Amino acid sequence: MIYQFRSKAGPDVIMLADLTQRIFDILARTLEPRGILTVEQLPALITALETAILKDLEVRAKSNSSEEANTEKPKLADRLGQRAYPFLELLKQAKAKDESVMWGV
Repeated sequence: MIYQFRSKAGPDVIMLADLTQRIFDILARTLEPRGILTVEQLPALITALETAILKDLEVRAKSNSSEEANTEKPKLADRLGQRAYPFLELLKQAKAKDESVMWGV
C-alpha cells in the first residue's frame, strides 16, 4: 500500500507501507487508512522522529567500528534518516506554517 501525506505547507510525500508503519511505530501512533497530524501534535512528533534518527546513526556508528559489522549489513543498509527525511521535512514545514498534515484524503 502507498500512503500520500499532504499539507498546504509543502509538497506531498509518498511512502510505501513498510516505511510508513516504521515511522508511525516510532511516533507511537496507530496507522489508519486516513488521518491527520494536527499542528499541536507536530512538535512532539518531530522530536520523536529526530531522536529515532539519531539513535539509528549511533547504532550504525557502533556497528561500523566493531568487527561484527559484516553480519548486519543488510539491516544497516536501510538508513532511517535517509528514508524518513522527506516526511520529517514536511512535518517541519507544516509546523512552521501552522498547517496540519493529512493522509488518505
